[in-house]
Amino acid sequence: MTARRGEIVVGRHVRGRVTLDADVVIVGSGAGGATVADALTRAGKRVVVLEEGPYVPPEAHAAMRPSESLRHVWRDGGMTFAVGLGDSPFVNVTMGRGVGGSSAVTGGVCFRTPGEVLDDWSRRLGLEELSEEGLAPHFDAVERMIHVETVPPEMRSGSTVRFGEGLRALTGRELLPIRRNTRGCEGEGVCNFGCPHGHKLSVDRALLPAAVARGAVLVSDCLVDRVLFRGRRAVGVRGHLAGGGRRRVTVRAGRVVVATGAWHGPLLLGRSGIRHRMLGKKLTLHPSFRVAARFDEPVRGWAGALQSAWSDAFMREGITLISVFVPPAVVAAAIPGVGPEHARRAADIDHVAMFGALVHDEGGGRVRRGLGREPLVTFRMGRGERAAMPRAVRIAAEIFFAAGAREAYLPVIGLPPVRPGELAGLRLESLPGRAFECTSQHPLGTATMGVDPRTSVVDPDGRVRDVDGLWVADGAIVPTSLGVNPQLTVMAMALRVASKMLG
Repeated sequence: MTARRGEIVVGRHVRGRVTLDADVVIVGSGAGGATVADALTRAGKRVVVLEEGPYVPPEAHAAMRPSESLRHVWRDGGMTFAVGLGDSPFVNVTMGRGVGGSSAVTGGVCFRTPGEVLDDWSRRLGLEELSEEGLAPHFDAVERMIHVETVPPEMRSGSTVRFGEGLRALTGRELLPIRRNTRGCEGEGVCNFGCPHGHKLSVDRALLPAAVARGAVLVSDCLVDRVLFRGRRAVGVRGHLAGGGRRRVTVRAGRVVVATGAWHGPLLLGRSGIRHRMLGKKLTLHPSFRVAARFDEPVRGWAGALQSAWSDAFMREGITLISVFVPPAVVAAAIPGVGPEHARRAADIDHVAMFGALVHDEGGGRVRRGLGREPLVTFRMGRGERAAMPRAVRIAAEIFFAAGAREAYLPVIGLPPVRPGELAGLRLESLPGRAFECTSQHPLGTATMGVDPRTSVVDPDGRVRDVDGLWVADGAIVPTSLGVNPQLTVMAMALRVASKMLG
């Protein structure tokens, strides 16, 4: 089959082969791919966007329960892992898999890249255009496109308010407001699982419909096998539709953009013959930890914005504190205990508060080819982040106790609830890395941008080295860890890549 311009093709409903022609084919419809599609269609380019996952209309996602969202919109039902090497924990890495990518399953947090990180990129790495001044126009544009607004204090849940009280008591510092891509958030607290009111402006709402209206063709359920070359020039992609059979997909295009993320991008590039020695290396994850605590009085942590405030009080130690409270059923699963003991604590869920901490890591992860289409991903913590891990957990618990918590639930396997007088005696720093329950929502790197051809897979404009017509525009090109949520950085860098393509 062919497709009309301005059409969404649900791949699982297609019979037979698909052959399309375009100026640009974009593989991946997440934050990076959607941003490029928006920019190129505005410039009048014929664009095809291919997405591995399903097309779940935003209104359908909004109506889902969290368990349904996990099944239909999250990769591996939220159970993807990086294997910890040495004294490092296994890391549960959560990502989206569907039209909109991980943008559809984030809390909507939007940080600009910290100034000290951009200074490092521009001075140490020589990426002079990635300075605060150089990226400011791209940040400005993205913030307008997805409507980034500050979460007002009245949207903070009781959980966040309590953590703020503890932070003030312990450090004298106040929580800082978070900015998110929302319009009129009503504080349902289920942003990761589909906003029931459509107020979170993920790219499946904010960008892709407009790109399709301008003529883009969007194909879901499409697994791209390789980039096609004529000599050293990329001339399209070849793949197949999910669901069995030999339903081949071929897109002929003058340019190809890979936007499949840091997790899968290296595999696609490798299958396509890219052999750079740094491909798949320098993966950063922002290892993250959730600490919960029980108070005597109700805090109703689910009533308010999922993520509304954060703290930079410990960023010099490589630790960022950020509010989070997932739906009660998910929180209950993280509370220690079994049988009646667990049931008693779970029944007290309205008394439980929660806060998160992420660690600014050093790029010790690696993506390799695994069995089938999925990669084998390993992660080794550096000395600094290994020390920051127990420190982050301890800090969060201390803050909750300073706010009056009666017990804390630490992300340590097999550890019973901890009472205020017991925390100082806990030797968290001597526990093995695999004792910690570690998560990640921010895989970056693996095809990093740089000026040195020996150490960077793409050049400063996003072009893959040693070939023509092939670009990368997603989290894989981010040179280092950020220390903050990466959505805005990924989109600003993708918009910059698109501007270079239009040149």
